Amino acid sequence: MGHLLSTGLSTGVVVGWKSGQRGLCGSRRACSLDCCRQDDLITRAQALAAGFSRHDIDHLVAVGRWRPLARAVYLTDGSRGEPPPRRCRIRAAVLSLGPGAHVVFGTAAELLGIAGLPRRDEIHVALPGRAAKLARVSDPAIVLHQLEHQPGTVVQVSGIAASEPRLTVAEIILREHRYAAVSVLDSALNRGLLTAECLATVPALIRGRRGAVAARRYLAEADGRAQSPLETRTRLRCVDGRVPPDALQLEVRDDDGYLLGVGDLGWRGPRLIAEADGRDAHGTPEAAYADRRRQNLLVNAGWTILRFTWQDTLHPAYIPHTVRQAIAALRAR
Repeated sequence: MGHLLSTGLSTGVVVGWKSGQRGLCGSRRACSLDCCRQDDLITRAQALAAGFSRHDIDHLVAVGRWRPLARAVYLTDGSRGEPPPRRCRIRAAVLSLGPGAHVVFGTAAELLGIAGLPRRDEIHVALPGRAAKLARVSDPAIVLHQLEHQPGTVVQVSGIAASEPRLTVAEIILREHRYAAVSVLDSALNRGLLTAECLATVPALIRGRRGAVAARRYLAEADGRAQSPLETRTRLRCVDGRVPPDALQLEVRDDDGYLLGVGDLGWRGPRLIAEADGRDAHGTPEAAYADRRRQNLLVNAGWTILRFTWQDTLHPAYIPHTVRQAIAALRAR
């Protein structure tokens, strides 16, 4: 960071983040450290404890030095005028609701790095019992939930309290439709946030809850070999179209054992591979060149390659129909 924040007050005190900076008393130095740890955010209570008066705080907000992001939470680089980063908004929501607040559902998955849910603006925050009833929320993007979570089921992610991976996944699959739910399960497994043994305990965690019957079916379809939600969706389209792949992350080697490439989905009998071409993994020129070289090696080794995009998964019949036609053509040779 390293930028300076002037209070703009007659005291002339400057609050910033440069080591050895003059004019920082002990409490205001602590205040600056809080901001460093909190994405340049400070709560009203922290500012008051650091020696700012209520008038000081109101003045900093009025002149645009501090920007309110949530109730009694301020972004201290408000003069920049840029939209705050997503993580900053999430942290502000949690700070505004007090020490018992923690993010849940899709917001927790977002912080944990679990993929598979569509991007949404909502910030899901949980508070226990009476605290949830008394809480006041000023940001319409904050969705407050009254939830009682056991000790040990809340973890810190970059200093933000969030439900732990198993609980996060369990609560998501109770609420989401099949494709999103299985994508979330696959992602958590693939990233090592859940193990197969841990996943086996989820049915007991959701027993008797609304959506549990469908969620148990989603658990049975989870496969951590899928490396992206697009791979998961492509696999599910094939399963629904009755042409399920018999291998995921299929390694193809030549006669000397040299690895020619790894296919996202494979049908070993007809020597067919389906690739899920996402923008993140395949969107750069370097990735495109590597894909072409790998595809040439696989084709020369006798394999047929099909490529599918996210848009293709939106049409239920397209992917299985294309796979079925390719298999039929290969078998007819």
